[in-house]
Amino acid sequence: MRIFVTGGAGFIGSALVRHLIENTNHEVLNFDKLTYAGTLSTVGRVASSNRYRFVQGDICDAEAVKAAIAEFKPDIVTHLAAESHVDRSIDGPGAFVQTNVVGTFTMLSETRAYWLGLDDEAMAAFRFHHISTDEVYGSLGDTGLFTEETPYDPRSPYSASKAGSDHLVSAWGHTFGLPVLITNCSNNYGPYHFPEKLIPLMIVKALAGADLPVYGEGDQVRDWLFVDDHVHALQAVFEKGEPGRTYNVGGNNEKQNIEVVKTVCAILDRLRPRADGQSYATQITYVADRPGHDKRYAIDASRIKNELGWEPAETFETGIQKTVAWYLDNQSWWEAIVAEHKADQRRGLSV
Repeated sequence: MRIFVTGGAGFIGSALVRHLIENTNHEVLNFDKLTYAGTLSTVGRVASSNRYRFVQGDICDAEAVKAAIAEFKPDIVTHLAAESHVDRSIDGPGAFVQTNVVGTFTMLSETRAYWLGLDDEAMAAFRFHHISTDEVYGSLGDTGLFTEETPYDPRSPYSASKAGSDHLVSAWGHTFGLPVLITNCSNNYGPYHFPEKLIPLMIVKALAGADLPVYGEGDQVRDWLFVDDHVHALQAVFEKGEPGRTYNVGGNNEKQNIEVVKTVCAILDRLRPRADGQSYATQITYVADRPGHDKRYAIDASRIKNELGWEPAETFETGIQKTVAWYLDNQSWWEAIVAEHKADQRRGLSV
């Protein structure tokens, strides 16, 4: 099939692009604006494939979207392009409304116009797959899990903008008959993660000898999903999912933020010990909590397991080991990004 990927130079999008080129026979068009968090180095190893092409474009630019879709003639649109950093949404929510809400509206409008021009067989086979977050559901107490029936209760400008985009996608399915799919995933981690997010930020700051800032007491709980597991789930959904259906994607790995940070420190202690023999954990500091910080997210991923046969292959222990080792082996990749964004250094915890 021909897969149109928005945001294919970002963290999850690039993992999907690499997977599709390296492990399937699908053709891929990577449509990405190349904002601060997008870099073509994430797809460098597949860029020479004759099944891959790249178009630099903005999902809010209707003419650019229309032209790219018309030229590529996709069978599937997977929509990952989004502003995704909660801290940045607090500082500047307008960009999140523009990209996540207006951009999704633009993608839906131009995709529908293209879809209506297909023959009956192609129309029936076509899918618009919107990739979203578990943060749209709000915050859990000490028990319980998010299911696909959990009411939406977004708490940050980021999650509110993603909730809005989810509702637009659902409405285009109900009102216009566009064959839509929605996935809501838990916290992703793995290689090529932009180093303002929790795990890569801790690795980068630890190696620099800097403080490791943890919000509040670090007792916020997240369900951690290795990015390669996630892209296998995405493929299962757009290939086999039922149009109009939502699928939650989780890693079955609930961890407190402080547990995650201490695990990263322990792996670094083993793989790249500090010269003074001290643990990297001595660099942990506690900072004022983020406004409106959600306490706990946890996913019930039984629907995607039961209906599509997907479940994560990585435990947190295996995935975090691979992740830390990758950052140690690919220091030049993230050092270039850190240098480029030196004027934009933030505390940057995303969870």
